[in-house]
Amino acid sequence: MMLILIKLLFAHLVGDFVLQPRSWVQAKENNKLLSWRLYAHVLIHGLLVMVVLGSIHYWLLALAVMALHFVIDVLKLYAQSEDSRTRWFIMDQSLHIIGLVAIWILWFKPSINLSTWFNSQTIWLYATALLFLTFVAGVVVQILMSRWTDTLNDLQDGSLAHAGRYIGMLERLFVFVFIVVGQWQAIGFLLGAKSVFRFGDLKESKNRQLTEYILIGTLLSFAIAVATAMLVLFLIGN
Repeated sequence: MMLILIKLLFAHLVGDFVLQPRSWVQAKENNKLLSWRLYAHVLIHGLLVMVVLGSIHYWLLALAVMALHFVIDVLKLYAQSEDSRTRWFIMDQSLHIIGLVAIWILWFKPSINLSTWFNSQTIWLYATALLFLTFVAGVVVQILMSRWTDTLNDLQDGSLAHAGRYIGMLERLFVFVFIVVGQWQAIGFLLGAKSVFRFGDLKESKNRQLTEYILIGTLLSFAIAVATAMLVLFLIGN
């Protein structure tokens, strides 16, 4: 039963962060209920449920997930403002996860045994963690740091497009792997190596805001990776 919940969460992450382009998000925010992308996005979530569960017989469950997702997305579209984007992003994802857990409990009525939850779901657990660290965590870091990003826009120096995004992905994956294999000391080398590469930029910019921005982003990214890895190890151990 636990495998089904992990698959539902996996499908949600794919639908919200992998198969939803930024242009769709902007179109939904601009046109709200009049945007066809809102309905396409909800439909994708329903199809993903049947795909990860491996049967079209779960169509009624898929409809329930679609209905829940539609209500939450519409609530966010009409309630959020420019000043509350971060707060509504966290609330939106929290409501989706809580809703999926509720549907799972009501639909399958599992007998929850904490000591045996993830004994046979290791692959799905790792897949979900890796998906989170690559696609999802980058969006989380970007949104949490958005208040400082606008302040530093004038400091752009022609860096590669999306370079920061892929650097963040790789560093979180490295931290995750190092913790899973028990090589905590390697994280120190990774952090030191990144500090060496960034030292020249920070020294040349002589800008305290840029230094603080990079430091916050790095530590936030590392913290997310460490927390995810520790959670995975805890769940596997139990």
